[in-house]
Amino acid sequence: MTKTDIPIGSRVVLRYRLPAGYERPMTDVIGELVSLDPPTVRTAAGAVVQVASDRVVALKALGPRPIRTSEIRELEIAAADGWPGLERHWIDGWLLRSGAGFTGRANSAVPLQQSATLDSLDAIRQWYADRGQGPRLLLPDRLCTVPAGWTTYDEVLVLAADITNLALPPGPAMVAIAAEPGAEWLSLYRYRGSVPPPAALDVLTSVRHGELGFGQLGAIGGKPMAIARAAVTSATDGRRWVGLTAVEVDEAHRRHGLGSLICARMVAWGRDRGATHAYLQVSVDNEPALAMYRRLGFVDHHRYRYAIPTAG
Repeated sequence: MTKTDIPIGSRVVLRYRLPAGYERPMTDVIGELVSLDPPTVRTAAGAVVQVASDRVVALKALGPRPIRTSEIRELEIAAADGWPGLERHWIDGWLLRSGAGFTGRANSAVPLQQSATLDSLDAIRQWYADRGQGPRLLLPDRLCTVPAGWTTYDEVLVLAADITNLALPPGPAMVAIAAEPGAEWLSLYRYRGSVPPPAALDVLTSVRHGELGFGQLGAIGGKPMAIARAAVTSATDGRRWVGLTAVEVDEAHRRHGLGSLICARMVAWGRDRGATHAYLQVSVDNEPALAMYRRLGFVDHHRYRYAIPTAG
């Protein structure tokens, strides 16, 4: 095995020889590969095991660690605070959001508590009807089934990472980060390829119990080369997350690594504000973006999709 056979951050089993006097000649440790020189593994309990290279018998990559349902729920709680919409209301474990119709996340109901069931659909429908909106559910994996007579669309893959596993840029920042988006930042921002409506600004600048950063890289003729939004929020298990959204690279400057650069800098900004983990939400059809984020070190965490009543 060469030192580049197994990527840092992989889930591995490390078998190594024990010193003389132990009942067994060797033992195994399973966890996340932190370093290859010397071989170092962090267990699920957080213990770090470092072994001298000459004691290693075998180091083998395992499949990804299964994501627990509770971990899906906790990440979604942090993400809901990072993009909360303009109005929120709880119904029987469902968090309902309304955001003037801008983005699915800000205008959907998500089952964030174990008490959430489909028995609440009538109340959810009424809450949205009172605001002139049709009901929409955001359904993460394993948290709730799709209601009978509802149609799903827009499958989204949530990627996540322990920040210690990401290669973040050292030295002076090339990305300017502000608490609010300025005119230059907004000049590049698009939602699904279109100029966002006026209500977008209020949704973009909303956060609950957290902090926002709007990063931009360079500005040529008043237009940045790349932008991104970061929200630092906490889950109820105490884990602190930085979520990246609104990542855009000007068409004239694409395929030069600027997307990776600004994402890495925004994660570093979040780390400086106490975040230990990072997440992104990407359409399952957006292969270029998924490839970029995976190169940065993000791994698949779970999926969600939207559901609306079937027409007719």
